[in-house]
Amino acid sequence: MSTSLPDTDIPADPRELAQAVGATMYAADAASQGLGMEVVEIGPGYAQLTMRVRPDMLNGHKTCHGGFIFALADSAFAFACNSRNVSTVASGCNIDYLAPGLAGDLLTAVAQERSLAGRTGVYDVTITNQEGRQVALFRGRSYRIKGQIVGTPSDT
Repeated sequence: MSTSLPDTDIPADPRELAQAVGATMYAADAASQGLGMEVVEIGPGYAQLTMRVRPDMLNGHKTCHGGFIFALADSAFAFACNSRNVSTVASGCNIDYLAPGLAGDLLTAVAQERSLAGRTGVYDVTITNQEGRQVALFRGRSYRIKGQIVGTPSDT
């Protein structure tokens, strides 16, 4: 079953298009859903996601395992770089951990496009806790491939 919308149903407004792309992506994203992530806001080149740190996400130090923080950042990055309805994948990324996430923390990842030229882009993601303390900084590099998220695939 295809989740694509006919071309006539593709929103012309860039913010509405980003929201349609986000809804379509989230519906098919078992990983983000399974980790309890929620898409709070999405716009062209921008996404904000949250994730509550559960006890099963803690490492031996009783802090949030870095892989879960990375997953939140990577998901925010994915929603931001696909928000213009051009299928986009990661070509590389790095993360710096600044402070621990603790059980019960509500982590927020804000992804912002810094550069988009041709098929490549650069996105910064800042992860904070509910007190606004920075937990991690992530930089992702994207590469546009053929296809799109909603509507008939294009040859971009």
